[in-house]
Amino acid sequence: MKDRINPLLQPFATPWQTPPFESIRTEDYEPAFLQAIPEALQEIGEIANSPEKPDFPNTIAALDRAGDLLNTVSAVFFNLNSACTDPLMQKTAQEISPRLTDFGNSIYMNPKLFQRVKTVYENTPGESLTPEQHTLLEDTWKSFIRGGANLTGEAQDKFREITTELSRLSLQFEENLLAETNAYELHLTLAEELSGLPESIKEAAALTAREKGKEGWIFTLHAPSYIPFMKYADNRKLREKLFKAYTSRCNHANSRNNTEIIRKITALRLEKARLLGYDTYAGYVLSNRMAQSPEEVNHFLQHLFSSSHPAALKEKEEVGEFARKEGFTDTLQRWDWAYYSNKLKQARYTLDDEMLKPYFRLENVQQGIFDLARQLYGLNFKEVHNIPKYHPDVKTFEVYDHTQQFLAVLYTDFFPRDNKNGGAWMTEFRTQHKENGKDVRPLVSLVMNFTKPTPDKPSLLTFDEVTTFLHEFGHALHGMLSQNTYQSTAGTNVYRDFVELPSQLMENWAIEKAWLDQWAVHYETGEKIPQQYIDKLREAANFQSGYQCDRQLSFGMVDMAWHSITAPVEEPVCQFEQQAMLPTEMFPEVPGSCFSTTFGHIFDGGYAAGYYSYKWAEVLDADAFSLFKEKGIFDRDTAASFRKNILEKGGSEHPMELYVRFRGRKPSVEALLERSGLKEKSQVPDRL
Repeated sequence: MKDRINPLLQPFATPWQTPPFESIRTEDYEPAFLQAIPEALQEIGEIANSPEKPDFPNTIAALDRAGDLLNTVSAVFFNLNSACTDPLMQKTAQEISPRLTDFGNSIYMNPKLFQRVKTVYENTPGESLTPEQHTLLEDTWKSFIRGGANLTGEAQDKFREITTELSRLSLQFEENLLAETNAYELHLTLAEELSGLPESIKEAAALTAREKGKEGWIFTLHAPSYIPFMKYADNRKLREKLFKAYTSRCNHANSRNNTEIIRKITALRLEKARLLGYDTYAGYVLSNRMAQSPEEVNHFLQHLFSSSHPAALKEKEEVGEFARKEGFTDTLQRWDWAYYSNKLKQARYTLDDEMLKPYFRLENVQQGIFDLARQLYGLNFKEVHNIPKYHPDVKTFEVYDHTQQFLAVLYTDFFPRDNKNGGAWMTEFRTQHKENGKDVRPLVSLVMNFTKPTPDKPSLLTFDEVTTFLHEFGHALHGMLSQNTYQSTAGTNVYRDFVELPSQLMENWAIEKAWLDQWAVHYETGEKIPQQYIDKLREAANFQSGYQCDRQLSFGMVDMAWHSITAPVEEPVCQFEQQAMLPTEMFPEVPGSCFSTTFGHIFDGGYAAGYYSYKWAEVLDADAFSLFKEKGIFDRDTAASFRKNILEKGGSEHPMELYVRFRGRKPSVEALLERSGLKEKSQVPDRL
């Protein structure tokens, strides 16, 4: 019998050279990495030791192309480690991540390579480069400086040690959060305990119980289970129990506690920043963002807070008063907020998720979003069954332009699993770029955690899930429509505080009647969504916008607090967090609750000192959508301009230049405040 060939180490003989998931075994990854890393090092060495005079093609462009096999193996492995992991994969991640960090360090700390980059950077006339090449040169130079190229001796050794340990700690944070989320279940066996819950939620909980071999109903800490329980369950003690389980994840005295990991991560990030000459990690991060300093970010957050907080306080009073009218006599707690807020929303607007869900069948939502992309950008989506998948839930689509030119492969993965991280995200198995003059198109993946179908009903989405789909699809468009030469500047490889513009822009269509009318029909009767429902959706669009803004700002504030420290944090993690969030706090403290221990965006994602970017991008998207409102929400000329100047350009030029080219001016904060109903309370400067 012949030895089995590792499919990761062979050219992918699949449609569009997609990963051959059905042939890949978990044990294939480690040997693939162990071959790919030395190959990449050899390619880097050839660039560093080249006898040719350093120039843009043989140094900067060559670096962008280097390590192709390693890039492929890493993309497949780490994407699946988030979407479809197993214990061996997690073990492999812990073993391989330090090697990858060391690989990165060996590039940036290679003195010969740095000298070549420096020579090109200092001696290449700007007029000899295209805008994309100029950006790539600038970014490469910054990457070397930020990667420790100017460090020597003990400082360089320390930098290597820090970056290696940070990669390990971030992985451990992610694994702990997944394990802690999966470990808890609220198992109910009495029908009266389900009071208030819609039938669809009870059916889903019964299905979960059957899948686990149990009687009754099981509720979990996954969003499609947790969120509706908190919103609808009449049993206050059970709401409190589930809330405390959710908010205390990774803050228990067990092996999955993330508090010490947070201390270590933030202390190491500070030390790394100090080695590179920055006072704080936020200063290090923001030196390469649209918002260029911690002071600018904090100023931005505080000004938005001055508009949102008075409204948030008023909204809390309204919910408290409504609860009292409903017979509630206790102090309003966090586990009461979603329940009474939803009841108030129903009373005020006669609108509820359960009324809307029959019109939001997943398949219809998907088709509506695909049709929107066709109307705006001329895209067509063709489901195909010959592209390998990593899980039976996954669906695959070929994406074509209006000229029938192939643009991308799109994977969709919609439902929660125990081996899948929570939340929703867009990622890529391959980024668009040009190779020997050939346009290599991207392989884009959308990963969600939507409400699963039951034996009696299809997957019916909440309105929030519809907007989440639109949001992640906006990221997908950024990847699929990319038209760049270099991987490093393509698709979503943009400033973190710019990357959310395409995604948040798409959310605006969620309340547009002209779009909803095209696809939102009752899954049983085929009846179009009633006009009054659309009217109510629009009326309710700013329901508790002050509170929602405050909540987002609180996340941005705690992120900035963790990354603005000038000495390692000695106090308890929860105490540090409470102090940072104090300005936005409106509820009594809940002992044991700690948001930071689950804040994956900043501790195992890419948003450290960057969570503010969601609000920053809201300014951009509101301003951008105001042009669509002015010209028409399906206006092809406006969409073509957004495609040409934003979506196709990726990070090839400075984002503000791209935005001004699309909009004709810098973004105005006024559009966001007007859209959210906070304009009259604004003290925010008009421009970013």
